Amino acid sequence: MTTKPRTLLAAVALAAATLMGALASPAQAGTLEVNIAFKGASQRAVWTQVIDEFKKAHPGTDVKVSFVDEEAYKVQLPNWLTTAPPDIVNWHDGERMAYYAQRGLFTDLSPDWQKNNWDSMYASTKEASSYKGKQYAAPTVYYAWGMFYRKDLFQKTGIANEPKTWNDFLDDCKKLKAAGITPIAVGGRDAWTLAGWFDYLDLRLNGNKFHQQLMAGDVPYTDPRVKKVYTTWKQLLDAGYFIDNSLSYDLDAAQPFLFQGKAAMMLMGTFITGGFNPTVKQQMGFFQFPIIDPGVPTAEDGPVESLHIPAKAKNKTDARAFLAFTQTPEIGALLAKGLGSLSANSKSPEPDDAISKIGFQILANTKGGIAQFYDRDMTKEIADEGMKGMQQFVADPTKIDSILAQLEETRKRIYKK
Repeated sequence: MTTKPRTLLAAVALAAATLMGALASPAQAGTLEVNIAFKGASQRAVWTQVIDEFKKAHPGTDVKVSFVDEEAYKVQLPNWLTTAPPDIVNWHDGERMAYYAQRGLFTDLSPDWQKNNWDSMYASTKEASSYKGKQYAAPTVYYAWGMFYRKDLFQKTGIANEPKTWNDFLDDCKKLKAAGITPIAVGGRDAWTLAGWFDYLDLRLNGNKFHQQLMAGDVPYTDPRVKKVYTTWKQLLDAGYFIDNSLSYDLDAAQPFLFQGKAAMMLMGTFITGGFNPTVKQQMGFFQFPIIDPGVPTAEDGPVESLHIPAKAKNKTDARAFLAFTQTPEIGALLAKGLGSLSANSKSPEPDDAISKIGFQILANTKGGIAQFYDRDMTKEIADEGMKGMQQFVADPTKIDSILAQLEETRKRIYKK
């Protein structure tokens, strides 16, 4: 970010002081329970910093925060929301948010949007934060997806430029493999990492309009265009371009292949940059997923992270104060830096991190639309089955037809279409 860290902290402190009088009073003081999903120490650290700043601004409010690993959080959230929820949860915009809003488990935040002028600061993410015309989310950050790569390994194998087209990409994979370097790392034990590959192959082959129709259950999984996604993916698997036994690694276990120079590339969101050490960061580049069909408008994944107040929260007064505190340009910038993302707040300073800048440009210049991500653009039940099918496919790429037939039966059962 263009703001220096020390200046940014000073700005955050000033914002905290300004908000003290407006948002905190002894009459409103109480216990605020916050549950935060996180992945990695750097993400936990920045949320701790934000909560500490909030406590300084609201000295009468006792904040109890629970940090839960992201994968465990996904499993536990439905139970929290239906039984005894905390006052604040972090989650995802789009279909993921709508799922709980539709069931009356998230508080309508439309009054907060109007009162706090969020309409102007979050114009680009308002649609993803809305369900039936009402807002149920307070956006925090969003991030780009693309190909991370080791610049030193590209140079070592004579790859002079980042691949722009699919043929260039395949040629580079061939060169890397010939040099004894695995071209691509993926942590398929976390099925959502495979979903990133499905998203981008579908977006590049068929476009965002088709992709969203598929996400909405309006397209059969036996459609030839869906099969084309898998047959294109199969070419990479058959050529041995992914790490061996990728289904035995989650994201955390797969990243060292990249860090140690054993693999050259990884398709992932920019949020992982928060965990790069200085040496790795120096060697890491980032490029847009290659164009497969130039006739298809280029679309990208740009998932939005968000905060919510559960409908059954006990302390909504302090919860609303917490949301108002976090939705400032200063806090947005602080979160973005710590989470390896971009601030959803349009008033926040632009990032100064090189990879974040590239991600910002990719999203800013896309002409084909921005998707939220595979398991955020569709209902959970079909997403889970779809990602399970992807793991089955990676385990045995010859089973494309049976996997797609099984998914089609699931689609008809869930969507009744």
